[in-house]
Amino acid sequence: MNKRSVRDLDVRDKRVLVRVDFNVPIKDGKVTDDTRIKRALPTIRYLLSEGAHPVLISHLGRPKGERDPKYAMDPVAEHLEGLLGAPVLKLDAAVGPEVEDELENWNGEGVVLLENSRFYTGETKNDPELARHLANLADVYVNDAFGAAHRAHATTVGIAECLPAAAGLLLVEEIDYLDSVLKTPERPFVAILGGAKVSDKLGVIESLLGVADSLLIGGAMCFTFFKAKGLEVGNSLVEDDYLEEAKRLMDEAGDKLLLPADVVISEKMEAGAESRVVEVDGIPEGWMGLDVGPATVESFRERISAAKTIFWNGPMGVFEIDAFAKGTEGVARAVAESGATSVVGGGDSVAAVTKLGLEDEMSFISTGGGASLEYVEGKELPGVAALPDKQ
Repeated sequence: MNKRSVRDLDVRDKRVLVRVDFNVPIKDGKVTDDTRIKRALPTIRYLLSEGAHPVLISHLGRPKGERDPKYAMDPVAEHLEGLLGAPVLKLDAAVGPEVEDELENWNGEGVVLLENSRFYTGETKNDPELARHLANLADVYVNDAFGAAHRAHATTVGIAECLPAAAGLLLVEEIDYLDSVLKTPERPFVAILGGAKVSDKLGVIESLLGVADSLLIGGAMCFTFFKAKGLEVGNSLVEDDYLEEAKRLMDEAGDKLLLPADVVISEKMEAGAESRVVEVDGIPEGWMGLDVGPATVESFRERISAAKTIFWNGPMGVFEIDAFAKGTEGVARAVAESGATSVVGGGDSVAAVTKLGLEDEMSFISTGGGASLEYVEGKELPGVAALPDKQ
């Protein structure tokens, strides 16, 4: 990564405002998945070891620019303190005289966690005034929130224009791994895409077709391709507006693009519903495809097992329901057993890998679904672009 890193800054005795991604699921006042918190720990611990005073800020959920107790950062602060093994001082606001006073009176031990950045309307608007108020709280700014790097917000872009800025260790690692896949992959390079909509991943498909040796398509978006080929798909999810695009992509990709050979179908997308496996040209009226079938898993496994580099984003079916999770599980296990450098690109594929307990079998799991897809697509990430280049 050609951006300045936190390791390039002198942070001793300085207050460092760190944009982290603590947008984690919370139930009954407790964090239920702390992956993103854990991934921020190396940067926080590095700053503490260098004698810095980290002040952390993150968004949580979508509170629409106003205070909402449901999205307060208190459960995150409590969980972070347990993981960090150091005091976490949680403040009830992110800006204002009270915050400035509390920071002035802070004993400097451990870290400070500010309140949810999205309690302020200026956050998502990248309001310069909010950015200036936040910049007044610190001497240096570090962005370690890859999961929010595709958003031009006050805490990802605005502050970087007000303070000496650098990338955190996680942000550097995320970009370096994606670059290794996209720019210098060991071949064969196999890309796997799932999920519901072709429209969400058109640019990603085009980009990966330019660099991958094989592109395996699963998830509901495969039915748009099947309909573009003239097949009957029953009640399966189809984006009719993208049939021509799907046809064009298939024509351009040739043998490089591999679609499912069979699918698991049902009349209802719910647990306990009757389901059966059919070939892709055998979906009856009133039924819908909800997973890839066993023959597809085997054909995908053949290409995956031969791969040296793998990028995977998106489940193969409705993996939240056990009857439609076998395709995703089969692909996940194939990737885990491949021995290839494997990058899992955020979102539901990470949830699937975590559910199966295969996190440690993957080379790298991205913390940013949307950000990783936009980066793969070739889009500039505002939160990265705002950081200065290495000297």
